[in-house]
Amino acid sequence: MEKTQKKQTPEDSPVNRINRLVECVGERILDKESAIRQVIAALLAGGHVLLEDRPGLGKTTLAASVAQVFGLDFNRIQLTSDMMPSDVLGVSIYHPEKQAFSYHKGPIFTQFLLADELNRATPKTQSALLEAMAENQVSMDGKTYPMDKVFFVMATQNPIDDSGTYTLPHSQLDRFLISLSLGYPSEASERRIYSGDYLQAMKQSLPALSDTDELLSWQQGVTQVHAADEVLDYLQWLVTQSRKHPHIQQGLSPRAGLGLFRMAQSQAFMAGRDFITPDDVTQSFYPVCRHRLLTDDGRLADEYIEEMLDSANLV
Repeated sequence: MEKTQKKQTPEDSPVNRINRLVECVGERILDKESAIRQVIAALLAGGHVLLEDRPGLGKTTLAASVAQVFGLDFNRIQLTSDMMPSDVLGVSIYHPEKQAFSYHKGPIFTQFLLADELNRATPKTQSALLEAMAENQVSMDGKTYPMDKVFFVMATQNPIDDSGTYTLPHSQLDRFLISLSLGYPSEASERRIYSGDYLQAMKQSLPALSDTDELLSWQQGVTQVHAADEVLDYLQWLVTQSRKHPHIQQGLSPRAGLGLFRMAQSQAFMAGRDFITPDDVTQSFYPVCRHRLLTDDGRLADEYIEEMLDSANLV
């Protein structure tokens, strides 16, 4: 006898289920719904996230919370200046009795990896993440080891003016789909953080409201979101403007433009649409650009990004 397929209710729709995930994480990361949504959008788009902020603003808590509500295996690496690539990737150990090497996998082999204070590690250790982030695999001793179908890296870094930090090379920065900064909470939210109820809740793990199968289904759904020619014209115009701006040394690459498209797809999917709107592109432009654009004066490109978006409204 054939099983009757359960009818999906509105509450089971991806939009409502994702909203519940956002609300659950928001109980830990107060007053930061926009940042939470951007992180989840990057996860659904199959990208990676770079968080740059001062210590103590909730970067690690945000990563652990997102991993918990999605039911993902989670590893955290605390990067330091004396760490070696093998501390991330793993190491081959020789067994004399077998006269052979065996590969012992490192903490990078997980579904959700938090690379904490990435820019405290040396460039050699930073680059150990590069192949896994770009190709979803690790090469060791002539063999290739695939990552899990879900492999998401969230890296944090201290501001570059902090002592003991190594600037991430542009090739490494480009592997991150988006870059975010949490900033301080509002006064009301900070007051709540000091309450006994909040501190007690922080000791408990968040419930797994989703799983790997559902996440993979959502990621597939994101790829089905389409864009009209007019929206693609707008996206390409922004990418081109970043290359023409007089104060930007290096504009967005085609890979960055593709990342902008993927983020816009994910924003549309989370809103319950199968098509991208100009607003999806606008919302995605800042987090996709802020770590990629190199300026001629060494300043952050934030004001130039806003300038380009304002110019788009006049076209």
